[in-house]
Formats: sequence, C-alpha cells, structure tokens
Amino acid sequence: MERTSLDESLDESAVAEPGAGPAIPLASARHAPQRGPVNDQMSFDEVENRFEPAVIEPGRALALADFSPPSVGAGDRLARFAYRLGLPPGALNPFRKRGRTRLTATVTNPLPGDEAAGKALRAGHFLLLGVRSAIADTEFSGPRLSPPMERLIHGFGWLADLESAGPRAPNVAVAERILATWLAANPKPAPGPAWNVGHTGHRLLAWLVHAPLILSSADRKARARVLLAIAETARWLDRQVHKADDKLDEVAAWTAITAAGLLMEDGHARRLYGEAGLIKALGDLVGDDGGLLSRSPLGQIEAIERIVLLKACYAAVRTDAPAQLDTILTLLVPPLLAMLHGDGALGSWQGAPAVAADRIATLVKASGVRTRPLRDARQWGYQRISAVKSILQFDAAPPPLARHARDGCASTLAFELSHAGQRLIVNCGGAAVAGGQIPLRLAQGLRATAAHSTLTIDDCNSTAVLINGKLGAGVSSVEVDRRTLATENGSGATRIEASHDGYVARYGLTHRRILILRDDGLELRGEDVLVAAGRKGKRGTVGVALRFHLGPHIELAQGQDGLGVTLALPDGSLWQFRSARDPVTIEESLWADGQGRPVATRQLVIQARIPRSGESFSWLLKKMR
Repeated sequence: MERTSLDESLDESAVAEPGAGPAIPLASARHAPQRGPVNDQMSFDEVENRFEPAVIEPGRALALADFSPPSVGAGDRLARFAYRLGLPPGALNPFRKRGRTRLTATVTNPLPGDEAAGKALRAGHFLLLGVRSAIADTEFSGPRLSPPMERLIHGFGWLADLESAGPRAPNVAVAERILATWLAANPKPAPGPAWNVGHTGHRLLAWLVHAPLILSSADRKARARVLLAIAETARWLDRQVHKADDKLDEVAAWTAITAAGLLMEDGHARRLYGEAGLIKALGDLVGDDGGLLSRSPLGQIEAIERIVLLKACYAAVRTDAPAQLDTILTLLVPPLLAMLHGDGALGSWQGAPAVAADRIATLVKASGVRTRPLRDARQWGYQRISAVKSILQFDAAPPPLARHARDGCASTLAFELSHAGQRLIVNCGGAAVAGGQIPLRLAQGLRATAAHSTLTIDDCNSTAVLINGKLGAGVSSVEVDRRTLATENGSGATRIEASHDGYVARYGLTHRRILILRDDGLELRGEDVLVAAGRKGKRGTVGVALRFHLGPHIELAQGQDGLGVTLALPDGSLWQFRSARDPVTIEESLWADGQGRPVATRQLVIQARIPRSGESFSWLLKKMR
C-alpha cells in the first residue's frame, strides 16, 4: 500500500490560516539535526530534517523525602515498638491512671462537601453522582450497594456534605439517625464492604473530623455508644491495617490511626505507631516524580485529601506534622495539576470523570502547595504540552501493575486536547464512577482501548482488561522521546514520539505514535505507525481503527471527499480534522462529566485493513477560526 503525504492530501486553500506561519509537517522517524529552508513541497522526512531538535530538560527534579519513621527519642521509640507488638498504652507505666475515652480537640474541616448532597440528606436521601437513594431503603450491611455508594455510606463521606448544608442543629439529628442505623446494621467487624480496611479508614477519619455532628446529642448513653464505636474501630484498624486491598487503602487506614492517636485520650503511642506506618506506606504508594503507582488521578486526589485532613487534625491539637507529610504534598500536587485542562477540570484517565474545577482548586488551596504542573513525568507516565491556549495530555507509559490498579484502563498512547477551556479530543472516562448514572455493565467497556483516543487492532485491547478493575498481559514497555522543534523564522513546536509493545505478542506489530503541537496551539499533527516487530512481518491482514472521541456539544460537518470533518465548538470556533488517505467516519460515543453523568457525544474513526508488515496513518487537527 503506497504511503500518501498528509500535505498532498490537504486542500491548502481550505486549511491555511492567515498569519499562522508555515505548517510543521510530521516525520515518521527521528533524524540528525540539520538547518535549511522549508517549503510546502517537501516530504515528511525532508521537512523534519530541516528542524533543529532541542532535547527537553527533564521534569522537575523532585527529591523524595526520607520515608523512614520520624526521628524520636529513646522513650518514644520504645513506646512505638511496644504499641506495634500490641501492648496497651499503659503497659510501660502501669501505675498511671488510665484516661477515659474522649476526644481532646475539635477539627476544622478544610475540605467542604457538596451542599446539594447535604440538603438531600436532610430531605431523606443520599445523593451521589446525580442519583438519589432513599435513606430508609438503603441496605447498610451486605454487598448490595454499587461501589460508589459503598464508599459513600461505609466511608461516611456524606458527613462533609451534611456539614455544608446549613446550620448544625438540624444536621446533628440527621447524622445521629444515620449513624445509629449503620451501627445497628454493623455491630461488630464482619466480612463485607462495611469492614473493608479502606472504607474503615475513611469512616474513622470522618468520625474524628466531623465529631460535632455525631457527638452533640443530649443523650449521654448515645454519646458513649459513639465514643465506644470510635475506640473499637481504631483498635480494629491497628490490627488490620496491613490487610488493606491496596496501598491507597492502607494509607487511608494509617491516616485514621494517626488522627485517632492525635485526638483521643492516651493516644501518644498510637500516634507514633501511625506516623511510622503512614510514611512507609506513602513511600510504597508514590513514584519518584510524585505520581501514584496506580497512575490514577482519582487516587492522586484521594491521597492529597487524606493528608490534608490529617494535617487539620495536627492543627487542632497545635502540634507540628512530620516534615515528610509536607514533602509528600509537594510531590503529589504537580502531577495532579498536569492532568487539568484549560477549564481547570480533570482529564479522563484511568476511569476518572472530568472532576470539576472548583473541587480541584479547593483541594490544591487546602494543601498549601503553590507550584506548576509537572509536564514530563516519566514514571507517572503522562506527558503534558501547554501551547498558549491549548493543552495536550498524552499517556506515554504502560498501564499500572495489577496490584496497584483500581479501575485500570488500557489507554497507552491515548491523548486529550483542549483549547481555551473547550475540550476537543477526550477519552470516555467514567469507569471509576460506574454504578451511578453510568450503569455498572458499561464499566468494562469504558476501560477498554476503544474508549480512548488511540489506535486499536481488530478492536482488541492493548492490555487485557480484567474484572474488578485489574489489568492483565499487554503493554510492558513504552519508549518515549520528547523534544522541541525550531526553525530559522522563529516558529516551532513540541514533538513527542512514543511506542508500545501491546500488540506484539498477538499481531507482531509495534504501535508508534508521533504528535507535534505547534507553539501557538492552533495545529496538532499526528502520525500512527504500525511496525513489524520481527525482521519479517506476519502474513495476512488486520483491521485497524483510530478513534478520536470528541468533547461534548461539538457540531460536525462531513467534508465532500470523506477525508475531512469540520468541528464547530460551543464557543463558536471552527476546527478541521483531516486524514491523509483513509476516510473519516462519525460514530456515537459518550463522555463522563464532572458529576459522573454520561454525556452523549461522537467520535471520529479512521478504519482500514492493512498488511501485517505494517502501515502508517497521518492526520491533522487545525483551528480554522
């Protein structure tokens, strides 16, 4: 099959933009730098030879904190060791009078909840992801809830929502009623989601942070029951923390243990024990560049939230938090910022919906970290290019290992693009919030390669998508090259090339994607190349599909030649997508918005049958107005 130049297939009179300077063609391979004049008749390879590549400096060099336990004196080391062995706090001083169970401080919550969800609670409903569920009809025990509802109810995340719903007095009655119902349904630890280590860690920390909502009853016996539940839950977590499903759940449990040590009477030894365990767990959770090993933006948010709430507990007792917690926050925030588009909301990666900008902004402000997005995170794996008003996000790493994945997605070499706050190219997202307005039966499909803006072969996933959010065999290696391209006339672009081996075992083909975003952000050129992995390609043909899922509310107009589509964005701007050779079709798609709601949208698809010896596909996305 003869290769066609993208420049030859475009109608320059329709695509050229006055004053934008010459377009930057795309090459299929790297070449030695060479300077010289550029003209529109040059081939892909000839043009790129005229560019002078400048190697991008590495991402911010962030030194990891020492994840050893905080330095303490000999007496505290002994107390911590004794507590780890299971000895009670008074074992080292048997003559000291044992304190009664009580909380010693009130915490100011730095992370407000959802006011609408809080008002729904006062009206007798849980409100989650746009779905109302009557409190009276809720099963508080047994595995009958959707995963998002399990996290909300058993983790008591709804307490923050209720706190935001108005005056405390009417909220107290609601909180006490729901808590009493939950305690009656779960009187003691038992197998099931109610006593999942992660849910229990969230629950204990919520009880401690929102204690005024659940400990303001005039009934002394009711208050005593709640305090007893807090104490017993803390003791259970002390023993079960190491049995968490994953490291993020373990971190949630350790933050709760540490908070209990800070806020409960005679909690000094527990606090020492919790701090040591928390810092070690964080060291196992976070990569060298600050991204979680799960590669999940939602996990990144959760980790930051846990630390922010714990630091509020330190502030409540006027005690300094270990320096390692501040260091880890400075590591965690820049990768999260890298996943934000121009509208301030989250990109759709590893099952995440487009989490709203106000929630992200509140969290970052509460963290106290002032920094810039991490643009070139090799271990976190997401490349970011910011070009004036355009932001490109590119998944240039293997999926997370099975032991780290929660809602793992086969998204390698997918990308998202936004301009001036408008999303042009997206991934579907939403697998992590399936069970709300997105049906659970769609979760597996939303984790598939086809739900992301990248290439698939025979509609197969580049990495196997398993049940329960796990991933199987597939992409194991990704090679990345990032550089700037500059010309003598001053125009330039950023070029990223990456390749993965996810299709080598089954098809003997390596997928390589090259993206070039012009410095003015008005043009993105791409080339997807399938290269035979061995010296000799396999016989036969395979079906290939390139999918470009579109942002919401974009109007489309198909070109007469079938190779182009005009995109009319909600802000009135016009963009054109062009394929160099193969026709572009329009298909239905969906996108999960910031509330986890499915929004009907469409996707551009380039399909072809190619020989197993390999082939290349070139395309262009350019702003016209």
